[in-house]
Amino acid sequence: MPKMTIRPSGKIYTYETGKSLLDILLEHKIFVDNPCNGKGICGKCRVEILSGTLPPVQDTEKGLLRQGELDKGIRLACMVTPQEDLEIGLLQKEREHEVLTTGYIPDLIFDCDITKQVIKITKPGSDSQTSFEDQIREQVHVEDLDFGVLAAGRFIPGTMTAVSHNGRIIQLEPGDTSDVLYGVAIDIGTTTVVCALIDMHTGKELANASMINAQKHFGLDVLTRITYASEHPETGTADLQRAIVDSVNDMIQEVCRQTGIQREAIYEITVGANCTMMHMLLGVDAVSIGKAPYAPMFVRARDIPASQIGLKAAAGARLYCLPSVSAYIGADIVAGTHVCGLKGADQNILFIDIGTNGEIVLSDHGRLLCCSCAAGPALEGMNISCGMRAAQGAVEDVRITGEGVKVKVIGGGQPAGICGSGILAAVKELLRVGLIRPNGTFIKKEQLDHADYRFPMLRSNGKKREFILTGYPGQLSITQRDIRQVQLAKGAILSGLTALLNKAGITMEDLDKIMVAGQFGAHLPAESLTGTGILPAGVSDKIVYVGNSSKTGAHMALMSAQVKREMERSAAHMDYMELSETKGYERLFSDCLLFPSVE
Repeated sequence: MPKMTIRPSGKIYTYETGKSLLDILLEHKIFVDNPCNGKGICGKCRVEILSGTLPPVQDTEKGLLRQGELDKGIRLACMVTPQEDLEIGLLQKEREHEVLTTGYIPDLIFDCDITKQVIKITKPGSDSQTSFEDQIREQVHVEDLDFGVLAAGRFIPGTMTAVSHNGRIIQLEPGDTSDVLYGVAIDIGTTTVVCALIDMHTGKELANASMINAQKHFGLDVLTRITYASEHPETGTADLQRAIVDSVNDMIQEVCRQTGIQREAIYEITVGANCTMMHMLLGVDAVSIGKAPYAPMFVRARDIPASQIGLKAAAGARLYCLPSVSAYIGADIVAGTHVCGLKGADQNILFIDIGTNGEIVLSDHGRLLCCSCAAGPALEGMNISCGMRAAQGAVEDVRITGEGVKVKVIGGGQPAGICGSGILAAVKELLRVGLIRPNGTFIKKEQLDHADYRFPMLRSNGKKREFILTGYPGQLSITQRDIRQVQLAKGAILSGLTALLNKAGITMEDLDKIMVAGQFGAHLPAESLTGTGILPAGVSDKIVYVGNSSKTGAHMALMSAQVKREMERSAAHMDYMELSETKGYERLFSDCLLFPSVE
């Protein structure tokens, strides 16, 4: 078989011909950014060909690479199929991502589904026919005692502890272990996963861990992962489940390492996630979510043994998955509406979680209306020519001044790309200084005087205009296409929330509060939301950031059976609005594409 040498490591791998270079790299667990999962759309899987012959460059590849890159031997791994010995240089390294782990937690009364009770076991004498089971039932008033728990137990005279879940004994432990009661609250996002270890006696978070969702190897967005499952019908769903279950197990191990607590002391795991991620966690085929009529296999809450899907915790540990509303209003949003108190609110409150999909919930004095809009991946740094996730090296804020372009980089140092908050800040600034018009087009450089401080910031790349974000080394620029991607995201979000307000018969001025949740919102100043017109300028003082409300909702559900029931009722009564079926929506979306005029 031909060999592939990787620089700078110098490691040599053999590979089978007939596969794309991207597939070969991923099979050998070699990192290469591939947001579109090899569909030839994103242009991110760049590698440098140092030696070896590849097929000629096709037009599609030319459209995604600059001529200077092609001259250096840079190719897209997804679009080349090597046939002989090859030496390649990797242009990317896997970066540490900033992951939002915190959020506002309301007060609540503890009412855990998991309880413990100390019991005394005596050895039945010859004059007594009282069985071990009867002794347990006499002391612990439960509806059911699983025979499997009895079969697994070793009953010796003395003290034992019964672990119960909703009136059913799920585990028996030797000795008095009543002071040992822990749970885990998890937020599974498309991009990131967060895990918190909770003391179920006090509700205190003892440790947390986070990581990038390992399903990224199958695509960075839910539709790409669904496509992977549909293209691999025999193994796809299992591959996706294994990736996320292994991730959760690794994070549980990490929080246990931080605290010295054994994973066998974890009795319940609660999960908030979008609907697709919840399907993939439970090993349920999510293909139906990715095509019309976008019907999920389930939306109700699930309460199952954690071991059923391979999660490693106490022998009888439970897994509770929060309820969803629809294919694109998931348990993460249900959790957020509960954390923010939308159901019982006596105000007009707008809740927004901005990502690839913008999920919006409007509380009209407690009546919950919701919708989901396809914002696209631009606001997460994808589909942007120099875009990247919010990781070390990403530009997260931009300011255009008379002295030049000032950028703020996550972690400091040289910028490697621009993340979602950075591209939105850049567009806000381009609008403010008049380098782009409200219709989203760059002005002509010829309109500027050579003495104008903005003159050197624009350049022509062939017939296309670009804004120079940073100089060399590693010059970054923002293209006309990048502006269009942000414009589409802005139009989707603004039209979605406007449609909700129209349905409720209220105006933007009638809103008392706008609550912004999620990873993206944590990096996003209010002026970027209003400066680009995603929200009107007059609502800046109404914006509140609530952090990772999905993890917070999972935390609250872990500590309270009442919270679980309230979330289930809220999910069942949230009024979902399908934007594509709304009268006049196409016109509304078109109107919302325009950026605000800057005086």
